[in-house]
Amino acid sequence: MLPLERQKRIKELIKRNQTMKISELSNELNVSEMTIHRDIKPLIDEGFVMKTFGGVTLANNEKSEHHHSTQCIICSREINERLAYRLILANNKIEVACCAHCGLLRQRQLGESVIQAICPDFLKQTTISASLAWFVMDTSIHMGCCHPQVLTFEWKEHADKFVKGFGGEVFSFNKAIEINFLKWNEHSPCHKEHH
Repeated sequence: MLPLERQKRIKELIKRNQTMKISELSNELNVSEMTIHRDIKPLIDEGFVMKTFGGVTLANNEKSEHHHSTQCIICSREINERLAYRLILANNKIEVACCAHCGLLRQRQLGESVIQAICPDFLKQTTISASLAWFVMDTSIHMGCCHPQVLTFEWKEHADKFVKGFGGEVFSFNKAIEINFLKWNEHSPCHKEHH
């Protein structure tokens, strides 16, 4: 099967199933997972699918009246893919926050309606599940985004080493949601700093 034929088949499968794991696509099409990654890259670039932790999901093509996909759902900043935090909701709706700070605030607001949240590992820039991530706050490194600044790491060991060099504190997902909210409430009414 040629790459274009596989992409067409992937589109059909995603339309039918909404979300699929890379391993499922690999088994369905009888090709390697690396081949699937190559095949879905153009589909991600064209906005047909979005990458999730371990798979892809049909992209939400509906535009909300108050929110553009290039702006943060919380603070309306421009989205920087290096820090972006995505919340996947029921009915395949996806909300994007500019950083883990805003993503955690929104996740706290939405609660159980969040099916999955994904974010980039700060060091490796790989997509990770937010619920399994480790969150660093109060570091001396300033990324020029919202405050209190929150950086995400896949491995606690990496987060701990980062803190040894740049300061800060490491939190698990559930603790990070609450600490971030408390710190945010301590700030001025603006709740964010611009650099």
